[in-house]
Amino acid sequence: MPLIGDDAPAFTAKTTQGEIKFPDDYKGKWVILFSHPADFTPVCTTEFMTFASMQDEFRELNTELIGLSIDSIYAHIAWLRTIKEKIEYKGLKDIEVNFPVIEDLTMEVAKKFGMLQPNASNTQAVRAVFIIDPKAKVRCILYYPLSNGRNMDEVKRILLAMQKSDAEQIATPANWQPGDDVIIPPPGSCGTAKERVETVEEGKYCLDWFICFKKET
Repeated sequence: MPLIGDDAPAFTAKTTQGEIKFPDDYKGKWVILFSHPADFTPVCTTEFMTFASMQDEFRELNTELIGLSIDSIYAHIAWLRTIKEKIEYKGLKDIEVNFPVIEDLTMEVAKKFGMLQPNASNTQAVRAVFIIDPKAKVRCILYYPLSNGRNMDEVKRILLAMQKSDAEQIATPANWQPGDDVIIPPPGSCGTAKERVETVEEGKYCLDWFICFKKET
């Protein structure tokens, strides 16, 4: 399984939106690649409806979604049609899943990304989420058990946090939400630490020498 900072494994796959070549087809974009245990399962249905309802929000963040399970393309299509035609959940109805869902009967992609965990299941992928940056580097890995659905708002939050960190060279504190104050990287020397604490700078405040914040306006 790739780790944070590794190159995301390359693959070519058949999907509900045609063949995709990763990462070539996604150059310059962030990608959220996520696996689910099986089609026509209740938790997965709620997850796909939620992800699909947020697809435009992710695209505004230069981010594409890719789903995966160890099912055939025909099962995928039948399930996604059922979601659109029959399922209503938390006010979501007539939901069309337009992002690609990978057929992975050979488990090739699932194995490359470590989505199979034998003590959970030998035949179903766990609920893995890989957030991959525009350089095809793995930046975040989230794993959920088969029984519990993911929090898509958290997936979006950590994506926003990483994009902000990249753009501004800052870090984000616990429970950070867009608009909250951010953390300035800690000083690398004693002299810098002393200067940081003693210097008054508009828009900056320190709790101690190693933890300083930048105010967000």
